[in-house]
Amino acid sequence: MLTDMYRSRHSSRPTIIDRVDPVIWSDKDHCPMISAEDEKFYEKNGFLFLKNVFSEKEVAQLRREADQVENSDPTDDEVVSEPGSNEVRSVFRVHDKSDVFARLISDDRLVAIAEHFLDDDVYIHQSRVNFKPAFKGKEFFWHSDFETWHTEDGMPRMRAFSMSITLTDNSAHNGPLMLIPGSHKQFISCVGETPDQNYKSSLKIQEIGTPDQDNLSQMVDENGIVAPVGPAGSVLIFDCNTLHGSGNNITPYPRSNLFFVYNAMSNRLVAPFGGTKPRPNFLATRKDIVPVRTGRHKIRAAE
Repeated sequence: MLTDMYRSRHSSRPTIIDRVDPVIWSDKDHCPMISAEDEKFYEKNGFLFLKNVFSEKEVAQLRREADQVENSDPTDDEVVSEPGSNEVRSVFRVHDKSDVFARLISDDRLVAIAEHFLDDDVYIHQSRVNFKPAFKGKEFFWHSDFETWHTEDGMPRMRAFSMSITLTDNSAHNGPLMLIPGSHKQFISCVGETPDQNYKSSLKIQEIGTPDQDNLSQMVDENGIVAPVGPAGSVLIFDCNTLHGSGNNITPYPRSNLFFVYNAMSNRLVAPFGGTKPRPNFLATRKDIVPVRTGRHKIRAAE
């Protein structure tokens, strides 16, 4: 039986647990896709923002694919609407809905960094497009992805991260993702029991598994808040335990980002550490797991 290194939702009081896992698992030379300075920045801050990774032509293709998945059947469990409206908030498992996204997950500009940071073959734990429609896009409250992936999905260790590809310009005004630098070095053990099928409400408004205000305030006082902004085609990489969230979008400019969550093959899911029934496969891959390099083809700028 695996030891629970990051116990959460078991106490009436929140606690801080120091991270015991590496941030960058590889001890080899730095990844050729980024600089040594980039790696040091990621190690220290828990995120890295790379501008203009994808060309305008590639972004246009990715946006067309996103538009298609946005028009998926709204009654599908994998399509999540905004609270209080029928606007699409998120569509999950998009790499199985689109050949373009299926090829993209093994693009060397992404997967080479994932394999280096995690020092392993990698697979897709989760994929999605998050939409923030103009005027109506709602917030995502502060959270560590790993807290949910560990407690509700059974991800053993902090050996995973997200890559967010901006499909629209992300500005300071249209609800960009905000992060707390350095927050990945500590795990906030949250309070509250996990209701059955919690995901059905938490995907709209997350309340369980969110950090308490006192510890959150202390981390912000010590480290600040950053909101990386830039043009469509940029890539934000952030550690599974980095605290992040975003505000409402009340501007006329929609915001949409494509997310791929890479997990190490050696870090595949076990029984959820919170003792609940595992979440569905579209949220946390358990079935037919293969490394993304297997049987995949790279997308090229010339396509």
